[in-house]
This record gives sequence, structure tokens and C-alpha cells, in this order.
Amino acid sequence: MGNDSFIRFSYVLLMGFGFPIMRYMSIHFDTLNNNAVRFLSGGLLFVFICILKYRTELLKLLREPSIILYLLLLAIFMTGNMYFFINGLKYTSALAGSIFGIMSMPLAVIMAAIFFQDEREKVKQKSFYIGSVLSVIGSLIFVIYSNKTGGGNDFITGSLFLGTAIFIQSIQNLFVKKVAKKLNAIVISASTATLSGLVYLLLASNTGVIYQLQDVSSGLLIGLIFAGMYGMLTGMLFAFYIVQKQGVVVFNIIQLTVPLSTAFIGYFTLGETISIYQGFGAAIVIVGCVISLRKKSNGD
Repeated sequence: MGNDSFIRFSYVLLMGFGFPIMRYMSIHFDTLNNNAVRFLSGGLLFVFICILKYRTELLKLLREPSIILYLLLLAIFMTGNMYFFINGLKYTSALAGSIFGIMSMPLAVIMAAIFFQDEREKVKQKSFYIGSVLSVIGSLIFVIYSNKTGGGNDFITGSLFLGTAIFIQSIQNLFVKKVAKKLNAIVISASTATLSGLVYLLLASNTGVIYQLQDVSSGLLIGLIFAGMYGMLTGMLFAFYIVQKQGVVVFNIIQLTVPLSTAFIGYFTLGETISIYQGFGAAIVIVGCVISLRKKSNGD
């Protein structure tokens, strides 16, 4: 369980850096170009790792072609998810993007419990509901007091984008859990990121926005490439690994703590301020997550 806890902590910390990075890049790049470069750079990195260390995993795709269909569907969901998510970040903030993840929790937990027996077992304890309710309340307090400075129409528009992304993500995680029973998380990440990147590249080419990259400095473009690698390693590989090893329910509880690290890091990198009320909400989130996760570990 020590390793599981380390993975959870690492995911929360790394995602805390990830949201400010995505927010910064969303301001400087068109969404299609942004996602095309990020997904392809991260996806090709994963493909390289798979060729070196996971060739036997790739053979499974030849033996079970049905897996390819699931990977294609997963890539489609990821493409839609990130299109709406990056647009949402552009109109709101890094903190708002991370906090909106709480909206997916009830839907994701319900859907996971409907389709998977092991997930149903995880939501039978009262402590899970107590901890989850506390976490949601704390996160909502965070939302309410983090948007005092946001522009009205822009924030509403961004919220609609983020809400759509979260809905797609809740469905996407079910496919991740399904495929994760047969493939290693890094193979899933490699195919999903690369396929999504190719879709975005095609869309950017057809719409002509890809030519905007000619006007971008080489330093900023290189930064986007490395941001893509970082984002795929943390936001995709870590997320897929947690869903694979610990389940959809645990993953969604962990998501509730990401806004805390995002707020702390966003304060120093983007100047996004934190109020005393947000600190109060953060404390509630932490208590709720500890209650939910600790009981879940004892019941495993």
C-alpha cells in the first residue's frame, strides 16, 4: 500500500504543475495546434518506450483485434475531452480547470459501479459517502471563492467547455478500465495520445490554423513539445495506471485533491490568489479524501 500512496501523491503533485502549464500554453496557442503538438510529442515518446520495453504487449493487438476498436474509441473520447478542456482553460484559469474535475465524480462513480463489480464493492461502505460528500463540499467552496476575479461571460463560456470535458472524461475512464484489463497502461497511453494527436493534426491542417505555428518562436514551440511529454506522462500515464491498479472510484477521489496543489503552484507561477475561504475548503477536501481512501484500503 506504500507504493499506491506514493503513486497517488506523485500524481496530485505533478498535476498541480500540469494545470498551470496547460493554462499558459492555452493562451499562446490555438486549441487544435496546442493539442496536436502536445499529444504527438507525448505519444511518440510513449511509442518509443513501448518499442524498447513492451514489444510483447504490442503483439496482443495482433492476437485480439477487438482491443484496437476500444483503443480507437478511447482516442476519440480523449480528443473530444481535451478539445473542450483546453478551450475551457483558455476562458477560466488553471485552478478552475482542476477544480472542475469534482463535477465528474458522482457521474463517474455511478457509471463505474453500474458496469464493474469490483467498483460496486468499493462504494458499499458509509465512510466512502461521508468522505466523498465532505470532499465535494470542500471543492465547491473552493470554486465559489476562486472565481471572484473572473470575467462573467468568459467564465460562463469556459465553464460550459469544462463541464462538457468532464462529462466525456467520465465515459472515457470506463473504456480505460476495460482496456486496462488486457494492456499495460503505457501501451494504452501510447496509442491514445498518438491517435488523438493525429486527429488534431488533421483538423489543424484542414482548418489552416496549423500555419499559425510559423509565427511562434522556436523557444515557445519547444516548450509546448516538452509540455506535451510532461502532460502525457502525468495526466495520462499516471491517470491510466491508477485506474488500472486502484479503480475508477479511487481515481475520482484522488482527483479532488488536485486543486489544492494546483492552487499552491498556480499562486507562484500564474499569480492566481488563494483566499482564507479557499484554505478552509481545501482542509475539508483533504479530510474527506483521507476518510474515503483510508477506509477503502482497509476494506481491500
